[in-house]
Amino acid sequence: MIRGIRGATTVEHDDAQEILERTKELIWAMAEQNRILPEAMASICFTLTPDLHATFPAEAARLVGWRYVPVICMRELDVPHGLPKTIRVLMHAELEGSQASVRHVYLQRATVLREDLVDQEVARDS
Repeated sequence: MIRGIRGATTVEHDDAQEILERTKELIWAMAEQNRILPEAMASICFTLTPDLHATFPAEAARLVGWRYVPVICMRELDVPHGLPKTIRVLMHAELEGSQASVRHVYLQRATVLREDLVDQEVARDS
């Protein structure tokens, strides 16, 4: 069954290299924790908060070798109390198991977004 895997991370600066490095770290963690190979990925949606525009985070998927995974970038809503400098990811992939078994990944300052879903061990490592 196709499941959605959520993830988010933050950067300190609107810098293309930092955005790509954090995004690569995030999508690798999402794939690894859910044991997903690129062939099982249906698509990946990336969003950036309005204060980030130095590069397309979807480029990170190409940089890790995921050439055939469909990707798209979008702008996150500009909500006054939103977490700044945030990259969010919604990965759609073929997964066994229930929705409750999906491991969502929140790194850096993004751990505050879904404290109920954060793997505490992963959060400590970031």
